[in-house]
This record gives sequence, C-alpha cells and structure tokens, in this order.
Amino acid sequence: MAIAALLLTVAGLPALAAELEPRTVAAFDRYVRATERGLSAGPFLWVDRLPPARRSEVLALIQRNMLSIESLRTLDNEREIDVPGGLIHHWVGTAFVPGGTLDETLAVLRDYDRHERIYAPVVARSRLISREGDRFRFFLRFNMKKVITVVVNSEHEALFTRAGPDRAEGWIHSTRIAEVENPDAAGEREKPIGEDGGYLWRLNTYWRLQVRDGGLYIQCESVSLTRGIPVGLGWIVGPFVTSIPKESLTFTLETTRKQLVRAS
Repeated sequence: MAIAALLLTVAGLPALAAELEPRTVAAFDRYVRATERGLSAGPFLWVDRLPPARRSEVLALIQRNMLSIESLRTLDNEREIDVPGGLIHHWVGTAFVPGGTLDETLAVLRDYDRHERIYAPVVARSRLISREGDRFRFFLRFNMKKVITVVVNSEHEALFTRAGPDRAEGWIHSTRIAEVENPDAAGEREKPIGEDGGYLWRLNTYWRLQVRDGGLYIQCESVSLTRGIPVGLGWIVGPFVTSIPKESLTFTLETTRKQLVRAS
C-alpha cells in the first residue's frame, strides 16, 4: 500500500501547479542584466578570471579532455538578488578541442534543424524558425528526466558575433517556454504559460569560443529559472530543479565536444 501511494504521488507531480509571478520574472531579469554586464566587462573566458593557481588547475583538467563545470552566483552591487517564488540556476562549463576551429563549432551550434539528432535525447525536436544574418530564431522540445519526466516546448533568439579572428560568442535568450501535457499522445497539449509544473520558466545560454593553445576553448554559461521547492515535496522536486540544470549543461557541452572531435 505504501509503495502504491508513493507511485501515485510521483505520477501526479508533473501536474503539481506552480504560478510564475511578475515579481519572479522581474528578479530573473535583474539577475540577467547584472550577469550580462559582468560578461561584457571581464576577461573573455571564465577560466581567465581565476587566481593563477586555480586557473592552472582548470586548464590542466580540460586539456586532458575533461570538463570543468562550476556553479556561479551573480551579485548586484555586492548584494544577493532575491528571487521570490523561484530559483535561479547559474552554471558555467568549459571544454577544449585540440585543433578545433571557430567555423566548425559555429556550424554545429547554429545547425538548429539537426539539434534533435545531435543533442538527442535531451532535445526531442528542433527546427530553425528564421535567420537574419547572425541572428537566429529556433524551436526546441526538451525532454527532461529525473525520476519524473517533463517535456517543454521552447522558442529562442540567438545572436552570434565575432570579436576577432580568434574568438566568437553566441548569446541565446528563451522567448517562450510551455510545458507539454501528454507529449506524443493523442491528448497532447501545452499547459498555460507560467501555470504549469514550473520545472523550466526561463533559459539563457551564453557560448564563448576562443582559439589558442593549439585548439579551441568552448565555454557554455547557462542561467535558468524554475519554481521554488514546495514544502513536503523537496525529496522529489528538489533533485529535479537543482540537478537538471547542471546535468543539461554537462550533456550539452560534452556532446558538442564529442561532435567536434569526431569531425576532426
């Protein structure tokens, strides 16, 4: 009986409603503005912001074909940014591809029609909506699983720029995210935006690429917004909203690195 009750609880979790409030969105937007100011002001790569000993340690790690994944926290005027009704997840990952090039990497990152193949199973569907020069609009369906499975449809805008012959970057902002009920079934429908499980409300991604040391450094920084952890359900909701952002970034970065190594 206890096991049956547990299974029923888990099965019903995706339907557990959370409401995205204007104050939550305002706090996220404030966090993003502060984060993007920091990106524009500091060294191009996160690793170059580290103290010398730590920087050498991270560079040695990624040059052994491993990933560096770190949690970040942006302050605004040296103060924490409170996010009522939600959680912000901020991660940065760095990889190294010996002999990698900007053109090859940008070709993978911007091939949105093929993301459902490159980044499966996390990306279940993908398509390019429009392109104007280096500005892209695209659709992704994410399949997120951590005990429970959550599927979301999302739309994004990306702007890629080159600051010189040795570096490029892409800033990507989500413009629409809707959780999907009964995905790939006859009763499939999108839940009202902001009135869903709250497992992904916003997602911004910042790619930075730099050629040096005989290869290409690939940095991916993500800032996402989810619901807070409800009282009494932290044992299941907590691991999902806190671990999925890191795991998704790790998967995306490692898959990109492997794709480029195979192509070289």
